[in-house]
Amino acid sequence: MKRYFFEIAYNGKNFFGWQRQPNDISVQEVIEQSLSRIYGNTTVEIVGCGRTDAGVHASHYFFHADLAEHPVLGDLEHLRFKLNRMLPDSVAVFRIFPCEQHARFDARSRTYRYFISLEKDPFKTDSHLYLPTRPDFSLMNEAARFFLGTQDFTSLSKLHTDVKTNICTVTKAEWKQETEKVWYFEITADRFLRNMVRSTVGTLLEVGYGKCSPQEITSILEAKDRGAAATSVPAHGLFLYEINYDF
Repeated sequence: MKRYFFEIAYNGKNFFGWQRQPNDISVQEVIEQSLSRIYGNTTVEIVGCGRTDAGVHASHYFFHADLAEHPVLGDLEHLRFKLNRMLPDSVAVFRIFPCEQHARFDARSRTYRYFISLEKDPFKTDSHLYLPTRPDFSLMNEAARFFLGTQDFTSLSKLHTDVKTNICTVTKAEWKQETEKVWYFEITADRFLRNMVRSTVGTLLEVGYGKCSPQEITSILEAKDRGAAATSVPAHGLFLYEINYDF
């Protein structure tokens, strides 16, 4: 067996997240099905760099697979070609290469972007949250600085998850303007809790619309109570944007 890394991207609109589900289609399932077919219907299991929720996209994603010797491994570019032919249009494989690291545990940081459009645009319906009223982005950037550092993010996590700790280290949290009508929130951390980015964006929008002050972010985090933060924004504006490893 030899470990291979796969660099991919996917549109999450029609998937119930990355992780295999008992009754719903996932990105992991369609990839495992395709690899298993290539291996003569022998079960192939893959390990992703993290979970994304239903409807969330990934413009940069890695998974690894421990693969037995097979003729397709002699030409990884041809394997990539075959996989792309078999996978739905919503999933693309960019690169395959041998690597001994663990896709999930050896990732040094992860970056998410959440996209907002200030005008109604039918071509952004599946990838941007439309806001008919402009929030105050300068206030939201002031508030975003309170998320930096190593802190307990229980107030921004989905309840009843199976993680051992809610401590995360955030190294970047900033709103950026892409075009006159498009903004995105970029956040980088060593790890993320379930629903953390979407609840963070929802809470920052409360600041942007004057419903709370930037300084109140501190008390929201200190509360360690999901009810202290705002409602999460919809999934379709969220992208897993970048994963960093030592290689």
